[in-house]
Amino acid sequence: MKKAPFHQRTLSNGLRVIVIPMNATAAVTLSVFIGTGSKYETKDINGVSHFLEHLFFKGSAKRPNPGDVSRALDQMGAQHNAFTSKEITGYWVKTAVKHFDTALDVIADILLNPLFKSEEIDKERGVIAQEISMFEDMPMRKIGDIWEELIYGRQPAGWSITGTHENIKNITRNAIIKYRDSQYVASNTIAVVAGNIGIEDAFKKVKDALSGFKPGRAKGKIAVFEKQSRPQVRAVSKKTDQTHFILGFRNGYDMYSEKRHASDLLGVILGGNSSSRFFHEIREKRGLAYYVRAESEHYTDSGYLAGSAGVNNGALEEAVGIMLREFRDIAKNGPTEDEIKFAKDNLRGSLAISFESSDELAGYYGERELFHKKLVTPEEMFKHIENVSRDDIVKIASDMIRPRNLNLAVIGERPNTSSLQKILAGALK
Repeated sequence: MKKAPFHQRTLSNGLRVIVIPMNATAAVTLSVFIGTGSKYETKDINGVSHFLEHLFFKGSAKRPNPGDVSRALDQMGAQHNAFTSKEITGYWVKTAVKHFDTALDVIADILLNPLFKSEEIDKERGVIAQEISMFEDMPMRKIGDIWEELIYGRQPAGWSITGTHENIKNITRNAIIKYRDSQYVASNTIAVVAGNIGIEDAFKKVKDALSGFKPGRAKGKIAVFEKQSRPQVRAVSKKTDQTHFILGFRNGYDMYSEKRHASDLLGVILGGNSSSRFFHEIREKRGLAYYVRAESEHYTDSGYLAGSAGVNNGALEEAVGIMLREFRDIAKNGPTEDEIKFAKDNLRGSLAISFESSDELAGYYGERELFHKKLVTPEEMFKHIENVSRDDIVKIASDMIRPRNLNLAVIGERPNTSSLQKILAGALK
């Protein structure tokens, strides 16, 4: 009988635990995921999820001084980090198996016993202010914020994950703690252990360490509202040697839609690798960009399909026109069977490689459990991808690639907004 690729249990407080045995490694990854992010915030505390992620590392009961947490993890050569997104916050440590107990103790200590010293909160305000400024000076990254602000507007889905300088300066310690108490509850938390560790041993140790998470139900988020009737452009002028843009279509598919796999394959065909349509036409044939890509994004209640590139300031309109032409062609004529086979092989292969790593596997299962409540193995997911037909892709392409869904976000030196609007207005006719 084939061994199960994962094992899952729920602790008495409601916290869910997943253990994924991986015998062919000397490492183990511990990941803890919280179902919260910037979409769960209100305008006055936008940025608090990310602020909170920083503060957990600034002092805990057993490690009260700044640097104590990192020193404990660095001493054993562990890889460690944390992240905040729109809908999830995560903390992870990847280390040698013999150091698992210490890694678990550190993560449990910072999440259950943070000190949130006022002086450390004030110092971290400066750190995050510099992080925000850094991203402002990185147009290749900033364009993503501009894109989501354009398509989602004045609602949490359109706000920056890091928040604003004003919010970070003014948010109070009480507001931070109140948010932590509302979101960091057991039922909203997933712990994943992936690596060369005994199953029962892992469950027992996680139970002992994380049973202190309080029971309760986390505060929900506002559902995304979408409405658009014509193509939209948002251009931000910034003195740069390169213009970055994202061009794409809203009203895509959320992570629960059966159509998401077809949408993913469409993204691969258009710009998922160096053999894709966008890459070939924009970089290989014309030399207009170094990076050019496409992606199909799936949130819990929204999604989109978009291409992006960084080009010479004078080549923006040409690159946008090429991308629009490829969007129009695939919506009208669909992909070839060879393109679909290539995309399936590419997607399956790249995912298989990533799942060789314990941290990637932990992330996959943790996110699946947090949002889907039903675990699907990578092998089962590959079957769903393989079952996508050409008709499936043609249908979702014609559904999404329409003028009323079209948006363009640009950051660069004096982009001509009116000219871009004219290009979009006649693009898909």
